[in-house]
Amino acid sequence: MVDLLELHKYFLLPHFKEGCAAADFTMGNGNDTLWLSRMMEGKGRVYAFDVQLQALKNTCARLKSEDAGHNCTLILDSHSNVKRYVKEPLCVGMFNLGYLPGGNKLRTTLRPTTEKAVRDAMDLLCPDGALLVAVYPGHEEGRMEGEMLRAFLSEYSRYKFGVSEFRIINSPDSPFFFLIEKSARA
Repeated sequence: MVDLLELHKYFLLPHFKEGCAAADFTMGNGNDTLWLSRMMEGKGRVYAFDVQLQALKNTCARLKSEDAGHNCTLILDSHSNVKRYVKEPLCVGMFNLGYLPGGNKLRTTLRPTTEKAVRDAMDLLCPDGALLVAVYPGHEEGRMEGEMLRAFLSEYSRYKFGVSEFRIINSPDSPFFFLIEKSARA
């Protein structure tokens, strides 16, 4: 069966380019940061955000164990503050909403900061850039984040941003994701 959380990386592949940056908006255990670091090697910088010190430590350890991350800046701050740190355009960005895997399940991403972070990330996207936002509706805040994202993303002009939703329809609590692609003409 399809593993949506692996499939979503496929959609980002055409969007990596030199001279732009990439961002992991929810560092977690460093898996996406590592992947972005490898994809951006020789092309540009990777910024990774998390509010939990444990996520930063986990990501540092993951990058070190793989002898990777030389092009990464790890930031202990909310993804909603992305514009304080990222000054160059983004070609690619990734969000894995919810809680830190292996961490406190009561400490999750929240709608207000997620909405601001996604909107700011969209502002920072270069033409033909893309964002992936993985949503975990198996808990109440995750379900509400998904509804909030669907509502505000549907308001954007399709001529500026193409927004797609990918989900397994006969498994409503399974993770799903939004792909947000900025027009090459924007």
